[in-house]
Amino acid sequence: MEAIQQFGPLVLIIAIFYFLMIVPQQKRQKKEKEFESNLKVGDKIVTKSGIHGKIAEIAETTVVIETMAGKLKMERSAISSELSQKLQNQK
Repeated sequence: MEAIQQFGPLVLIIAIFYFLMIVPQQKRQKKEKEFESNLKVGDKIVTKSGIHGKIAEIAETTVVIETMAGKLKMERSAISSELSQKLQNQK
């Protein structure tokens, strides 16, 4: 009984940490993966570095985006779902 009282607070802290930190991060990652898989040619996007453009070509792990300066090839993971959704909602 004394062991439960001794390790109880530690277990409680770990459980709270799990539900406040890890679960929301997993949900965010799942949302990002879903966004990346739903990209299609013609979508207007914003990269995590702030580059605005429109998708011209899509490969398995990369995309080619058209910007005012020309075409850029980058990884799908470089596209920000949050910023791209804000861009779509502004219209």
